Amino acid sequence: MTTSSDTPTSATSPQAVADYLIQHPNFFNEFPTLPAELNIPHPHGTHAISMSERQLISMRDKVRMLENKLAELIQFGEENDGISDKMQALALALMTTRTPQDILVALTLHLREGFAIPHHALHVWNLPADSVPGLSDPVSPAARDQICAMAQPVCGVLAVDEAIDWFGEVSPHLRAFACIPLRVAPNNVPVGLLVLASEEEKRFYAGMGTLYIERLGQFISAALVRMQD
Repeated sequence: MTTSSDTPTSATSPQAVADYLIQHPNFFNEFPTLPAELNIPHPHGTHAISMSERQLISMRDKVRMLENKLAELIQFGEENDGISDKMQALALALMTTRTPQDILVALTLHLREGFAIPHHALHVWNLPADSVPGLSDPVSPAARDQICAMAQPVCGVLAVDEAIDWFGEVSPHLRAFACIPLRVAPNNVPVGLLVLASEEEKRFYAGMGTLYIERLGQFISAALVRMQD
């Protein structure tokens, strides 16, 4: 029997026992039959089991957790693939546009059918005088300043106050927004704003990922710049 002064006693705390076993990896070599003699509570029941059975259950639980995590990652990957395909379809549609009206038609079709986004508003400036009504309606200097101050899309609350009027009679029912500044190279100067909106409060929220909506803004900006004065 081990009589070392650092051997745990009946008064030793559970943490001290755990520390002792970690510091003495040969403990079970000295007592090879001990694991089979120990009975510990079943993690998912009330009866006792051996240590080896407990280890097996623990391994199964870890495998199940890893399987669930893998399934979650696969699901995220499939969802991202789907979004990428829809973004590509929208980008191709915008590449074929020749007029501001074509941009609005392509955007409306893909946002509603591809992404299930119920409402959007697009306002730009420096377009030809015969542009589509609404698209090139005046945007106040204060709103332009707010748009210029956006380093990236802003989700959650409406970041440009006057943009609520762009949605007409549905505006009182909207609860979540994504404001996407439209910028063009090389100066990265804003030429407009796209606002996505929904009645669902959690559709767009502060802190959500903005990679895809940033790309959406880039696609629209590239299509618009061809139609500027």
